[in-house]
Amino acid sequence: MASLEDYGEFETAWCPGCGNFSIIKALKQALVKSGLAPHQVLLVSGIGQAAKMPHYLRCNCFNGLHGRALPAATGARLANPELKIIVESGDGCSYGEGGNHFLAGLRRNIDVTMLVHDNQVYGLTKGQASPTSGEGFVTKAQPQGAYSKPFNPLAAAVGQRISFVARGFAAEADHLAGLIAEALTVRGLALIDILQPCVSFNKVNTFAWYKERVYHIDPAHDASDWQAAMKLAQEFGERIPLGVFWRGGRMAFSDHFPVLQAGPLARQGTDYAALNEIMRKFV
Repeated sequence: MASLEDYGEFETAWCPGCGNFSIIKALKQALVKSGLAPHQVLLVSGIGQAAKMPHYLRCNCFNGLHGRALPAATGARLANPELKIIVESGDGCSYGEGGNHFLAGLRRNIDVTMLVHDNQVYGLTKGQASPTSGEGFVTKAQPQGAYSKPFNPLAAAVGQRISFVARGFAAEADHLAGLIAEALTVRGLALIDILQPCVSFNKVNTFAWYKERVYHIDPAHDASDWQAAMKLAQEFGERIPLGVFWRGGRMAFSDHFPVLQAGPLARQGTDYAALNEIMRKFV
Protein backbone atom coordinates (compact mmCIF):
# COMPACT_ATOMS: atom_id res chain seq x y z
CA MET A 1 0.00 0.00 0.00
CA ALA A 2 1.45 3.36 -1.04
CA SER A 3 2.04 6.06 1.57
CA LEU A 4 2.72 9.80 1.46
CA GLU A 5 6.34 9.06 2.38
CA ASP A 6 6.75 6.93 -0.74
CA TYR A 7 6.38 10.07 -2.86
CA GLY A 8 9.19 11.81 -0.99
CA GLU A 9 9.92 15.20 0.51
CA PHE A 10 12.10 17.62 -1.46
CA GLU A 11 13.39 21.17 -1.14
CA THR A 12 11.54 23.36 -3.63
CA ALA A 13 12.27 26.59 -5.50
CA TRP A 14 8.76 27.95 -4.95
CA CYS A 15 8.17 31.26 -3.19
CA PRO A 16 7.06 31.10 0.47
CA GLY A 17 3.27 31.11 0.54
CA CYS A 18 2.92 29.83 -3.04
CA GLY A 19 -0.28 27.93 -3.77
CA ASN A 20 1.79 25.14 -5.32
CA PHE A 21 2.59 23.78 -1.87
CA SER A 22 -1.07 22.99 -1.25
CA ILE A 23 -1.46 21.48 -4.70
CA ILE A 24 1.43 19.05 -4.28
CA LYS A 25 0.00 18.08 -0.89
CA ALA A 26 -3.41 17.42 -2.48
CA LEU A 27 -1.85 15.43 -5.32
CA LYS A 28 0.05 13.18 -2.93
CA GLN A 29 -3.12 12.59 -0.90
CA ALA A 30 -5.05 11.70 -4.06
CA LEU A 31 -2.38 9.28 -5.29
CA VAL A 32 -2.29 7.48 -1.96
CA LYS A 33 -6.09 7.42 -1.72
CA SER A 34 -6.16 5.91 -5.22
CA GLY A 35 -3.78 3.15 -4.14
CA LEU A 36 -1.18 4.13 -6.74
CA ALA A 37 2.47 3.36 -6.08
CA PRO A 38 5.13 5.71 -7.52
CA HIS A 39 6.16 3.26 -10.26
CA GLN A 40 2.58 3.25 -11.57
CA VAL A 41 2.48 7.03 -12.09
CA LEU A 42 3.93 9.22 -14.84
CA LEU A 43 3.93 12.97 -14.24
CA VAL A 44 4.41 15.04 -17.42
CA SER A 45 4.96 18.80 -17.33
CA GLY A 46 6.15 21.69 -19.45
CA ILE A 47 8.05 24.76 -18.24
CA GLY A 48 7.18 27.12 -15.38
CA GLN A 49 6.93 27.24 -11.60
CA ALA A 50 4.03 24.77 -11.60
CA ALA A 51 5.89 22.57 -14.07
CA LYS A 52 8.66 22.02 -11.54
CA MET A 53 6.39 19.68 -9.60
CA PRO A 54 7.82 16.48 -11.20
CA HIS A 55 11.15 17.45 -9.57
CA TYR A 56 9.50 17.25 -6.16
CA LEU A 57 7.75 13.87 -6.38
CA ARG A 58 9.29 10.41 -6.40
CA CYS A 59 7.65 8.84 -9.45
CA ASN A 60 8.19 8.54 -13.19
CA CYS A 61 8.44 11.98 -14.75
CA PHE A 62 8.95 13.76 -18.05
CA ASN A 63 9.78 17.47 -18.14
CA GLY A 64 9.01 18.68 -21.66
CA LEU A 65 9.23 21.92 -23.60
CA HIS A 66 7.11 24.95 -22.77
CA GLY A 67 3.50 24.11 -23.60
CA ARG A 68 4.38 20.68 -24.97
CA ALA A 69 3.36 18.41 -22.09
CA LEU A 70 0.22 17.05 -23.75
CA PRO A 71 1.92 15.65 -26.89
CA ALA A 72 4.47 13.83 -24.72
CA ALA A 73 1.70 12.50 -22.48
CA THR A 74 -0.29 11.35 -25.51
CA GLY A 75 2.70 9.39 -26.79
CA ALA A 76 3.26 7.83 -23.38
CA ARG A 77 -0.41 6.88 -23.12
CA LEU A 78 -0.38 5.16 -26.52
CA ALA A 79 2.85 3.33 -25.68
CA ASN A 80 1.84 2.18 -22.20
CA PRO A 81 -1.87 1.94 -21.34
CA GLU A 82 -1.04 0.64 -17.86
CA LEU A 83 0.50 3.87 -16.55
CA LYS A 84 -1.56 6.48 -14.72
CA ILE A 85 -0.57 9.64 -16.56
CA ILE A 86 -0.92 13.11 -15.06
CA VAL A 87 -0.22 16.24 -17.10
CA GLU A 88 0.63 19.10 -14.79
CA SER A 89 1.64 22.70 -15.55
CA GLY A 90 0.53 26.32 -15.27
CA ASP A 91 -2.03 28.38 -17.14
CA GLY A 92 0.58 30.09 -19.31
CA CYS A 93 2.16 26.78 -20.29
CA SER A 94 -1.10 24.88 -20.75
CA TYR A 95 -3.40 27.50 -22.29
CA GLY A 96 -0.88 29.93 -23.83
CA GLU A 97 2.31 28.31 -25.11
CA GLY A 98 0.45 25.01 -25.37
CA GLY A 99 -2.92 26.34 -26.44
CA ASN A 100 -2.92 24.44 -29.74
CA HIS A 101 -2.09 21.18 -27.95
CA PHE A 102 -4.79 21.88 -25.35
CA LEU A 103 -7.39 22.22 -28.10
CA ALA A 104 -6.13 19.03 -29.77
CA GLY A 105 -6.34 17.25 -26.42
CA LEU A 106 -9.95 18.35 -25.99
CA ARG A 107 -10.84 17.13 -29.48
CA ARG A 108 -9.16 13.77 -28.94
CA ASN A 109 -10.28 13.23 -25.34
CA ILE A 110 -6.91 11.69 -24.53
CA ASP A 111 -6.86 9.42 -21.50
CA VAL A 112 -4.88 11.54 -19.01
CA THR A 113 -5.57 13.64 -15.94
CA MET A 114 -4.67 17.29 -16.53
CA LEU A 115 -3.98 19.58 -13.56
CA VAL A 116 -3.55 23.26 -14.45
CA HIS A 117 -2.17 25.60 -11.77
CA ASP A 118 -4.09 28.71 -12.80
CA ASN A 119 -2.59 31.81 -11.17
CA GLN A 120 -3.58 34.17 -14.02
CA VAL A 121 0.03 35.25 -14.56
CA TYR A 122 3.37 33.97 -15.87
CA GLY A 123 5.06 33.28 -12.53
CA LEU A 124 8.43 31.96 -13.74
CA THR A 125 9.21 34.78 -16.16
CA LYS A 126 8.38 37.58 -13.73
CA GLY A 127 4.74 38.35 -13.98
CA GLN A 128 3.49 38.91 -17.52
CA ALA A 129 -0.24 38.57 -18.19
CA SER A 130 -1.35 35.04 -19.05
CA PRO A 131 -4.28 33.77 -21.15
CA THR A 132 -6.52 33.76 -18.03
CA SER A 133 -5.54 37.23 -16.72
CA GLY A 134 -8.47 39.57 -16.23
CA GLU A 135 -9.09 42.39 -18.71
CA GLY A 136 -7.04 45.43 -17.73
CA PHE A 137 -4.61 43.39 -15.58
CA VAL A 138 -1.55 45.60 -15.07
CA THR A 139 1.96 44.11 -15.14
CA LYS A 140 5.49 45.41 -15.81
CA ALA A 141 5.15 44.05 -19.33
CA GLN A 142 1.63 45.47 -19.77
CA PRO A 143 1.81 48.76 -17.79
CA GLN A 144 -1.41 50.04 -19.36
CA GLY A 145 -3.20 46.76 -18.78
CA ALA A 146 -3.79 43.56 -20.71
CA TYR A 147 -6.86 43.99 -22.87
CA SER A 148 -7.20 40.58 -24.46
CA LYS A 149 -10.35 38.82 -23.35
CA PRO A 150 -9.48 36.05 -20.85
CA PHE A 151 -9.55 32.50 -22.16
CA ASN A 152 -12.17 30.29 -20.47
CA PRO A 153 -10.66 26.77 -20.36
CA LEU A 154 -13.61 25.20 -18.55
CA ALA A 155 -16.12 26.41 -21.12
CA ALA A 156 -13.86 25.13 -23.91
CA ALA A 157 -13.57 21.73 -22.21
CA VAL A 158 -17.29 21.41 -21.52
CA GLY A 159 -17.97 22.58 -25.08
CA GLN A 160 -15.94 19.64 -26.40
CA ARG A 161 -17.71 17.25 -23.98
CA ILE A 162 -14.52 15.67 -22.66
CA SER A 163 -14.83 13.07 -19.93
CA PHE A 164 -14.45 15.25 -16.80
CA VAL A 165 -14.23 18.99 -16.06
CA ALA A 166 -13.72 20.46 -12.59
CA ARG A 167 -12.26 23.42 -10.70
CA GLY A 168 -10.36 23.33 -7.41
CA PHE A 169 -8.74 25.92 -5.14
CA ALA A 170 -5.25 25.70 -3.66
CA ALA A 171 -6.51 26.94 -0.29
CA GLU A 172 -8.84 23.91 -0.02
CA ALA A 173 -6.34 21.05 -0.28
CA ASP A 174 -8.66 18.33 1.02
CA HIS A 175 -11.41 19.24 -1.44
CA LEU A 176 -8.85 19.42 -4.24
CA ALA A 177 -7.45 16.00 -3.28
CA GLY A 178 -10.96 14.57 -3.63
CA LEU A 179 -11.34 16.09 -7.10
CA ILE A 180 -7.98 14.69 -8.21
CA ALA A 181 -8.79 11.23 -6.83
CA GLU A 182 -12.08 11.29 -8.76
CA ALA A 183 -10.35 12.48 -11.93
CA LEU A 184 -7.88 9.59 -11.70
CA THR A 185 -10.76 7.12 -12.05
CA VAL A 186 -11.98 8.71 -15.30
CA ARG A 187 -11.50 7.13 -18.72
CA GLY A 188 -10.64 9.96 -21.11
CA LEU A 189 -9.42 13.51 -20.51
CA ALA A 190 -10.04 14.77 -16.98
CA LEU A 191 -9.30 18.50 -16.60
CA ILE A 192 -9.03 20.24 -13.24
CA ASP A 193 -8.37 23.97 -13.41
CA ILE A 194 -6.89 24.92 -10.03
CA LEU A 195 -7.08 28.47 -8.69
CA GLN A 196 -3.51 28.99 -7.43
CA PRO A 197 -2.72 32.51 -6.21
CA CYS A 198 0.76 33.80 -7.11
CA VAL A 199 1.91 35.68 -4.01
CA SER A 200 4.81 37.35 -5.86
CA PHE A 201 3.31 38.71 -9.07
CA ASN A 202 -0.49 38.68 -8.86
CA LYS A 203 -1.69 41.18 -6.26
CA VAL A 204 -5.27 41.10 -7.57
CA ASN A 205 -6.37 37.45 -7.50
CA THR A 206 -5.08 36.74 -4.00
CA PHE A 207 -6.09 34.07 -1.49
CA ALA A 208 -8.32 36.65 0.22
CA TRP A 209 -9.87 37.72 -3.10
CA TYR A 210 -10.78 34.13 -3.93
CA LYS A 211 -12.05 33.29 -0.46
CA GLU A 212 -14.61 36.09 -0.76
CA ARG A 213 -15.92 34.63 -4.01
CA VAL A 214 -15.55 30.85 -4.22
CA TYR A 215 -18.43 28.53 -3.39
CA HIS A 216 -19.02 24.81 -3.77
CA ILE A 217 -21.32 23.63 -6.53
CA ASP A 218 -24.64 22.39 -5.21
CA PRO A 219 -24.54 18.59 -4.73
CA ALA A 220 -27.84 18.48 -6.62
CA HIS A 221 -26.08 19.72 -9.79
CA ASP A 222 -26.41 17.15 -12.56
CA ALA A 223 -22.91 16.93 -14.05
CA SER A 224 -24.31 15.13 -17.10
CA ASP A 225 -26.48 18.18 -17.94
CA TRP A 226 -24.42 19.93 -20.62
CA GLN A 227 -26.33 23.20 -20.54
CA ALA A 228 -26.10 23.43 -16.74
CA ALA A 229 -22.37 22.70 -16.93
CA MET A 230 -21.86 25.41 -19.56
CA LYS A 231 -23.76 27.90 -17.42
CA LEU A 232 -21.50 27.15 -14.44
CA ALA A 233 -18.41 27.39 -16.63
CA GLN A 234 -19.38 30.95 -17.61
CA GLU A 235 -19.58 32.07 -13.98
CA PHE A 236 -16.44 33.90 -12.83
CA GLY A 237 -16.19 37.18 -10.96
CA GLU A 238 -18.26 37.97 -7.91
CA ARG A 239 -19.03 34.25 -7.55
CA ILE A 240 -16.70 31.45 -8.59
CA PRO A 241 -17.90 27.82 -8.48
CA LEU A 242 -15.70 24.96 -7.25
CA GLY A 243 -16.30 21.27 -7.88
CA VAL A 244 -17.29 19.02 -10.76
CA PHE A 245 -18.90 20.88 -13.66
CA TRP A 246 -19.24 18.08 -16.20
CA ARG A 247 -18.95 14.32 -16.63
CA GLY A 248 -19.21 13.10 -20.20
CA GLY A 249 -19.38 9.76 -21.94
CA ARG A 250 -17.07 10.19 -24.94
CA MET A 251 -14.73 7.39 -25.94
CA ALA A 252 -11.15 7.92 -24.80
CA PHE A 253 -8.67 8.49 -27.63
CA SER A 254 -6.59 5.42 -26.78
CA ASP A 255 -9.67 3.18 -26.99
CA HIS A 256 -9.64 3.66 -30.78
CA PHE A 257 -6.50 1.49 -31.00
CA PRO A 258 -7.21 -2.23 -30.45
CA VAL A 259 -3.50 -3.03 -30.22
CA LEU A 260 -3.42 -1.34 -26.81
CA GLN A 261 -5.76 -3.97 -25.38
CA ALA A 262 -2.78 -6.33 -25.29
CA GLY A 263 -0.88 -4.03 -22.93
CA PRO A 264 2.26 -1.89 -23.28
CA LEU A 265 3.82 -1.94 -26.72
CA ALA A 266 7.22 -2.80 -25.26
CA ARG A 267 5.88 -6.19 -24.18
CA GLN A 268 4.22 -7.06 -27.49
CA GLY A 269 7.29 -7.75 -29.60
CA THR A 270 7.67 -6.96 -33.30
CA ASP A 271 5.80 -8.57 -36.17
CA TYR A 272 8.60 -8.44 -38.75
CA ALA A 273 6.47 -9.95 -41.51
CA ALA A 274 3.94 -7.15 -41.13
CA LEU A 275 6.75 -4.58 -40.95
CA ASN A 276 8.33 -5.90 -44.15
CA GLU A 277 4.96 -5.73 -45.90
CA ILE A 278 4.56 -2.10 -44.86
CA MET A 279 8.11 -1.25 -46.03
CA ARG A 280 7.51 -2.88 -49.42
CA LYS A 281 4.64 -0.47 -50.05
CA PHE A 282 7.14 2.40 -50.03
CA VAL A 283 9.47 0.83 -52.59
